[in-house]
Amino acid sequence: MGKVGGFLEYNRKIPGYRPKEERLKDFKAVEKTLSKEELREQAARCMECGTPFCHASGCPLGNMIPEFNEFVYLGLWKEALAVLLSTGGFPEFTGRLCPELCEASCVLGINDDPVTIRQIELAIIETAFDKGYMKPSPPSKRLDRRIAVVGSGPAGLAVGDALNKLGYHVTIFDNAGLPGGILRYGIPGFKLEKWVVDRRINLMKEEGVLFENRVTVGEDLSYRYLRDRFHAVCLAGGAREPRDLNIPGRDLDGIHFAMDYLTCQNRKNAGEPMDRDIDAEGKKVVVLGGGDTGSDCLGTALRQGAAKVYQFEIMPKPPVERPESTPWPTWPNMLRKSSSHEEGGDRRWAVSTVECVGQDGRVSQLKCIEVECEVRPGGLLNFKKIKGTEFQISAQLVLLALGFTGPGKNRIIEDMGIQLDGRGNVWVDENCMTNVEAIFAAGDMARGQSLIVHAIADGRKTAKSIARYLD
Repeated sequence: MGKVGGFLEYNRKIPGYRPKEERLKDFKAVEKTLSKEELREQAARCMECGTPFCHASGCPLGNMIPEFNEFVYLGLWKEALAVLLSTGGFPEFTGRLCPELCEASCVLGINDDPVTIRQIELAIIETAFDKGYMKPSPPSKRLDRRIAVVGSGPAGLAVGDALNKLGYHVTIFDNAGLPGGILRYGIPGFKLEKWVVDRRINLMKEEGVLFENRVTVGEDLSYRYLRDRFHAVCLAGGAREPRDLNIPGRDLDGIHFAMDYLTCQNRKNAGEPMDRDIDAEGKKVVVLGGGDTGSDCLGTALRQGAAKVYQFEIMPKPPVERPESTPWPTWPNMLRKSSSHEEGGDRRWAVSTVECVGQDGRVSQLKCIEVECEVRPGGLLNFKKIKGTEFQISAQLVLLALGFTGPGKNRIIEDMGIQLDGRGNVWVDENCMTNVEAIFAAGDMARGQSLIVHAIADGRKTAKSIARYLD
């Protein structure tokens, strides 16, 4: 154990963010970093519990957190890296984007502030890149098997990386101009700068992974092409069908899906060509949906110079403290503030939008009403409108951040006769295989909308299943 009683000596410390006035002027990363000495002290707070719930139930990747914490405390960064990479994730992504599932189940968090695990994880991988530890390591032997991965988001990258390291020939196809999927086009630069994505993809290329972009599988490439040239195919296209809002006035101009809006800004930042420009400058913006995607829209609109930004959520406002209904070590249902929320905007809960009102064909107002949430038998939610709480709000831009309902229409799924489950996601068995022989699926395409860390974990699991199948 690195520091006996370290949790009694040091308090939790987080790096915080760049000043609001500064960061609202750009799309660069908002989060600062801790010094090496501060990180050492934070690692010393780890109690090296007999049962490390952070590893056992918190982290979907199964990261061996107490072990790398100890190495960081001892200043053994290369050893910490070996432990961190042994579970096969992409720490430079999860260290920036994961909502800290591990910290929610940290044993120290029962009666104190949890260990700053995410910050330590990020410091390990960034130190490794800085010191040159992350060198290309292609497999020493190549196997006579070829795998096609459709989709270059976190799940697709995880599948391709794992199988390439085992010696398989891997080609990752994507219809976008550059690889990375949601990491490149969906996540704003102030949370994940795109040089981080480029760095990982360049490393994978040097290790032998082939990337084919601007290719739509099912149109540019047929199922027959894939079947004849690859021994297995993994579908990792994500959950791309956004949940819509079926209310009067939905067809007015100025109402957009959140992911279209975020993708537009990321393309603009990268200097990529765009079919259209969605900009909030000088407008009153209403974001419908209280999750991370809605928060990303809020931060983006503020940077574009919106006159005012509102974020409405239909669910009731969560409690400030962990409630008894979600006790440790479960993920707590409690109020969270992102960096975007600290920058401005007006958040409201228990609000339902009932109509979009327009002027000259463009949205100008929203009609809303407050609701109360009732939980029906079986866990179904019913939102009851509260009479007398109706209100209208001016809006020239409305962004729908209501989640996703599945992979959406996909020609290759239809042509191959791939079965969907009851929620509209691609059905897979316990080995991550679809009902079609040698066709697998990973990430949100199979599990439904979820966290990036889950997509990476699913990708790792699917890669193991593909390797067993081909063995």
